[in-house]
Amino acid sequence: MNKLRIAIDMDEVLADPIDKFISLYQRDHGFNYTLEQMHGKEFGELLPEELLPSLRVYLNQKGFFRDLKVIPGAIETVEKLCEKYEVFIVSAATEFPLSLEDKQAWLADHFPFISWTNIIFCGYKIVDVDIMIDDRARNFNPKIGRHLLFTSPHNVGLTEYERVNNWAEVAEKLL
Repeated sequence: MNKLRIAIDMDEVLADPIDKFISLYQRDHGFNYTLEQMHGKEFGELLPEELLPSLRVYLNQKGFFRDLKVIPGAIETVEKLCEKYEVFIVSAATEFPLSLEDKQAWLADHFPFISWTNIIFCGYKIVDVDIMIDDRARNFNPKIGRHLLFTSPHNVGLTEYERVNNWAEVAEKLL
């Protein structure tokens, strides 16, 4: 029997770059941003005009993606999903070429049960799966049967997708 295939995004689904942005902007620029301030916004929308270019500078630094915190519950839930589904980690990592090595090492540290053969670094997420879990609706392929929008501050206003707020809700829906 073939297992259903699931594609899981990395940033803001498995890994927490927002927490790192908050820390970096506090440390380097003295700004104390909160998740509440981000409600319905991208992180860059909080920044003063003169700091806007710094966001891409951080994202393009080697090591930025290497030490991100894991979203709570992700490891345990993904490990259980692997028992029931064929799981792929799919990240639009090629936008930031220096992130590739960082992301691969990060996955090896936190998700060692995911084979390198099931890790896809790409631009557009044109993958052949049955279920996709992502925080960005633009990544959803209409040919995919089920889309789970993982809540992140920037997507709270979207209502046309099946939403999951955390990994416990993913487990409720898929396990």
